[in-house]
Amino acid sequence: MEVGVGVEVRTEGLTKSFGAQRIWQDVTLTLPPGEVSALLGPSGTGKSVFLKSIIGLLRPEEGAIYIDGTNIMECSNKELYEIRKLFGVLFQDGALFGSMDLYDNTAFPLREHTKKSESEVRKIVMEKLEMTGLLGAEHKLPGEISGGMRKRAGLARALVLDPKIILIDEPDSGLDPVRTTYISQLFLDVNSQIDATMLIVTHNINLARTVPDNIGMLFRRNLVMFGPREVLLTSDEPVVKQFLNGRMIGPIGMSEEKDEAQMAREQALVEAGHHQGGAEEIEGIIPQMQQTPGMPIRQGAIRRQERVRQIMHTLPHDAQVAIQDSLDSGQDTQVIPAYRDDEYERSTNGPR
Repeated sequence: MEVGVGVEVRTEGLTKSFGAQRIWQDVTLTLPPGEVSALLGPSGTGKSVFLKSIIGLLRPEEGAIYIDGTNIMECSNKELYEIRKLFGVLFQDGALFGSMDLYDNTAFPLREHTKKSESEVRKIVMEKLEMTGLLGAEHKLPGEISGGMRKRAGLARALVLDPKIILIDEPDSGLDPVRTTYISQLFLDVNSQIDATMLIVTHNINLARTVPDNIGMLFRRNLVMFGPREVLLTSDEPVVKQFLNGRMIGPIGMSEEKDEAQMAREQALVEAGHHQGGAEEIEGIIPQMQQTPGMPIRQGAIRRQERVRQIMHTLPHDAQVAIQDSLDSGQDTQVIPAYRDDEYERSTNGPR
C-alpha cells in the first residue's frame, strides 16, 4: 500500500439493531480512496453508530464492511487490531485528556501503540501540531483553550499514526458558524497534504453543502442516497430538500418521522401561505471549498473528476448538468482564499 494514500471503505447490506430497535438496514456505499465524504441525517438516525461500526467498535447483525478489500466482519481480534491502525478518529468533543497538555495528548497514541523514541515522537507531534495550526499552544491544557482549538488538537492526535482513513463525528458540535468554517477548511487542507479517505458525520447544512466530494443521507432506518455531492444537492427527494433548507414542512418531524395525515395538514398550511421556517431555498449549487493557497492540489479531487466522468451517464439529469458545469469551470481543483482562525481564536477571550 502506498504511504499517504487513503484506502477504499465499502459496506454491503449493513443492518444494525439494539435489541428490538432497528437503527438502520441494508446500508450499501463506497467511500472512494482519498476523497472527502459526508453522511447526513436528522438527529437519532444512527450516524455515529455507523462510524463505530466501520471501525469495528460495534458489530452489525448483517452485511459486510470492507477496509482496503478486507471484510472486518470476518476478522480475528488480532487482524481487527491491525486494521484499526489505518484509522484516525476525531470525536465530537475532541476526547482529550484534561490533565495532559496538547503535546502529551497528541503524543499519547505514539507512546501507546509504537516503540518510537521520544525524539521521534517529538518530531511527529510537532509536525502534526503545525499541520493543525497549534504550534505555540503545545503546553496548554484542554481547559485553557477554545472549543475550536480543542477540535484541532483532537485532529492532531488522530493524525499521529499516519491514518489512511479519518472518521470525523459531528465536528461542528459546540462550535459557532465561524469556527465551523475554520475547521472545515482544515479538513480539506489536511486532505490535500495526506490524501486520506475522510468521512464526516454531520447535520450541519453549510458544511454539507460546501465541504464534501460525496454525500449520503440516513433517514427512516435507510440510506436515502449516497454519491457525488451534486446528486444530493440537486435532489427533489422531499426529505433531502427539507433537511438542506432547514424547513419544518416535510417528512422529518421533531422526534420522529411524520405520518401522512400530519404531512397533509402541513402542506395545506403552506398552500394557504404559512411560512415554512428555515432558510430561503438555495438555487443551484454552492461552490465547494478548496484547499488553502500554498497547499498541494487535492489528489482525491483529481481522481474524483475521472471517476464522475465514468459514472455520469448513470446519474440524474440535474446532477449531470451540475457536474459538467463544475468540470468545465475547473472548480474541482481551484484554489480559494485561505481561512485562518488564529487571530479569531486569540481575540475570543470570553466563556467557551
